[in-house]
Amino acid sequence: MKFLDVDGLGPVSRIGLGTWQFGSKEWGYGDDYAVGAARDIVARARALGVTLFDTAEVYGFGKSERILGEALGDERADVVVASKVFPVAPFPPVVRRRARASAERLQLATIPLYQIHQANPVVPDSVIMPGMRSLLDDGVIGAVGVSNYSLDRWRKADAALGRPVISNQVHFSLAHPGPLDDLVPFAERENRMVMAYSPLAQGLLGGKYGPDNRPGGVRATNPLFGTENLKRVEPLLNTLRDVAKELDAKPAQVALAWLISLPGVVAIPGASSVEQLEFNVAAADLDLSAENRDALTAAARAFRPVSIARFAVDAVREKLGR
Repeated sequence: MKFLDVDGLGPVSRIGLGTWQFGSKEWGYGDDYAVGAARDIVARARALGVTLFDTAEVYGFGKSERILGEALGDERADVVVASKVFPVAPFPPVVRRRARASAERLQLATIPLYQIHQANPVVPDSVIMPGMRSLLDDGVIGAVGVSNYSLDRWRKADAALGRPVISNQVHFSLAHPGPLDDLVPFAERENRMVMAYSPLAQGLLGGKYGPDNRPGGVRATNPLFGTENLKRVEPLLNTLRDVAKELDAKPAQVALAWLISLPGVVAIPGASSVEQLEFNVAAADLDLSAENRDALTAAARAFRPVSIARFAVDAVREKLGR
């Protein structure tokens, strides 16, 4: 396992575990999953050196936090548990109350990293951050992070907190390389952390899908899996396949290895089984050459997906057979 040293957190595994699926109905997992597979996944993650576990109060309406806290057992105080407050009415008394509720569900005296789940479009961080600051002062949380923040909003959050906001959890992958332009350089310069969620773009970067092999279910509504985008992403997938062949790895593992080769970046893929977890964690053992990393970066920047509006029009046309 590779680790990232972050001020205020210590060593953080470059591959973490996202636990949205723990207790969330939309993933189709029931109570048996919570007491069986979820615990096995967490136990195996710890055995493989994973120290970063991400959850949120809205995941399963608190179930994810409960399941994770129970699965970690006596080790829950020895890892970096990151949870999130959803910024509905994010006034200081509300933020403090909800943080304590999360800590109770996680069975933690202190939540190592507490994040604002989204940038509130109406309530500024000057209103939200005093609540986070008091949680720091009281020892309820160890560090403050944000999620889905632009660089400008991240800096404003810093100023509002009066201390470093040490992390920003964002949608980031070879198929969504936008954070390369500003968030990653900022994190490197300021010793912060960028947490990449959806690092495999819902399986797109596994390389098995194409215009003639599109996924069903929820992913069918993802514009990335539209016919035109599956054509446009092929050069990126071919680069992934070439690097994977050279390293005797799988394209998805190379996609994760690319992310964690970037300064200040960690990835938090989910895992529905121990086997999937082991597959993801194995990416930390891959060492990309500078040439391979640059080739992947160039391919990511060259990928230009169609707009959501274009995807919707194409989808209607396909249904009508035009």
